[in-house]
Amino acid sequence: MLIGVLVALPVLSVSANLFAGATGATWAHLVSTVLSEYVVNSLLLSLGVGVGVAVVGVATAWLTAMTDFPGRRMFDWALLLPLAMPAYVMAYVYTDLLQFVGPVQTLLRESFGWRRGDYWFPEIRSLGGATLMFICVLYPYVYLLARTAFLERGSGTFEAARSLGQSPWQAFYRVSMPLARPAIAAGVALVLMETLADYGTVAYFAVSTFTTGIYRAWFSLGDRVAAAQLAGALLSFVLCLLVLERISRGRARFHETGRRRGERRALSGWPARAASLVCFLPLLLGFLLPGGWLLGLSLAEGQWNEGEFGLRYGVLARNSLLVAGISAFLAVALAVLLAYGLRLAQERGGSAPGALLARVANRIVGLGYAVPGSVIAVGVLIPVTRLDHWLAARWLEWFGENPGLLLTGGIAALIYAYLARFLAIALHTVESGLARVTPSMDAAAKSLGCGPTETLRRVHVPLLRSSLFSAGLLVFVDVMKELPATLVMRPFNFDTLATQTYTLAADERLTEASTAALAIVAVGLLPVFLLARQVAKGK
Repeated sequence: MLIGVLVALPVLSVSANLFAGATGATWAHLVSTVLSEYVVNSLLLSLGVGVGVAVVGVATAWLTAMTDFPGRRMFDWALLLPLAMPAYVMAYVYTDLLQFVGPVQTLLRESFGWRRGDYWFPEIRSLGGATLMFICVLYPYVYLLARTAFLERGSGTFEAARSLGQSPWQAFYRVSMPLARPAIAAGVALVLMETLADYGTVAYFAVSTFTTGIYRAWFSLGDRVAAAQLAGALLSFVLCLLVLERISRGRARFHETGRRRGERRALSGWPARAASLVCFLPLLLGFLLPGGWLLGLSLAEGQWNEGEFGLRYGVLARNSLLVAGISAFLAVALAVLLAYGLRLAQERGGSAPGALLARVANRIVGLGYAVPGSVIAVGVLIPVTRLDHWLAARWLEWFGENPGLLLTGGIAALIYAYLARFLAIALHTVESGLARVTPSMDAAAKSLGCGPTETLRRVHVPLLRSSLFSAGLLVFVDVMKELPATLVMRPFNFDTLATQTYTLAADERLTEASTAALAIVAVGLLPVFLLARQVAKGK
């Protein structure tokens, strides 16, 4: 409960403004002008992205985990690469590629002799374009969790279904999908929260959502209470999604009892070529094409030949690695404590007050991922600044000198904001992993004299190894890309690769921003490779 309250404090400080008054004029303006547009666009964006990432993530996860085809070993890890690509960078790249003066439309006009008005071309800066950007960047969340679930499936379940006369599709739909449902639901929930909290992509594409409304109410209308109320409405929307998914499960449980992984089914002929194409398309659109375009821009700019290049980007990479590594480690540790605490409380009585409090704490912690980074930053600054001033006053009283701002003057408050923002990623991943561990293992450990702590160390942590690596990677990469909270909370003279990328791209200096964006990708490749290797080993 203490961990839950501390991590949820920024969200609670924002939610405290839900019932504040003096916002009637702002709300009247929003209702009469843009509120309906916020609701409709947010719903359509969530629906399109949710369906898209589920289809792409589950299809690629099933193919790489359960079948063997040309290039499968490469796709195992390569399909994770779009994780390192920020969504707002994707928006800049595809706008540059597909706009009227871009290379694609220019080639079409030169090839067919067309002029403006002679042909139709889809508008990338639209709701559909934003949906495509999010699918290309965020499908690895579902792919990673679903693939882990497929690899750790029960012994012989798929083969048993086939032996009972089920076709491969029927066995997939009736056996493998239900077993992987918690992982798939967790991945889609993370994607939806990331989508609803994004600002850079939807703002650049001029798509009005709840997040853009929060920024406009905060910075344009100057009404922070109304902005907090919009953020509360966004939280309520995400909470409804999570509750509906939990209710739809009913009393179903998804434990795994087997230890043997079945053999992959070898594909040949046109099914093998189709599988390779299905895996290659999201990799092409989400990483190879934008990454190659950024590399070309960076080489054309000639920044690699500058004498200060290594020093400047070395400092930026060091700062990014520092905050991302600390945040990922703390997030995984706290997620294990929260998820395992809930498991213990439920074992002692699912309807007991302790179990209810544990569930509430976990759900509140999980909502932080749906709050825009700048709102989280302000929610952190309010209590932490007060604590900073109190600590400085006590230090001055006790030791006779002013220590300055101990928390907000360094990276401690920034890491706190990251934990409030991204702990949900680790928590959802660890929860989906724990859901596959049957309670009989806890009972067996208890019968052999193991207490809760020893059971966690000797039973659950080894079984959760892949899930813990997945959680650490997801938090690490998201912190590397996090922009609004970093811009607001970072100490003076503490820039990261994300802030450098955004600053240059916002000034339409995409050729210079390309180098920083490539550095984000390069720094994120090592954990991607490590995780892919761990997942490929299976159990």
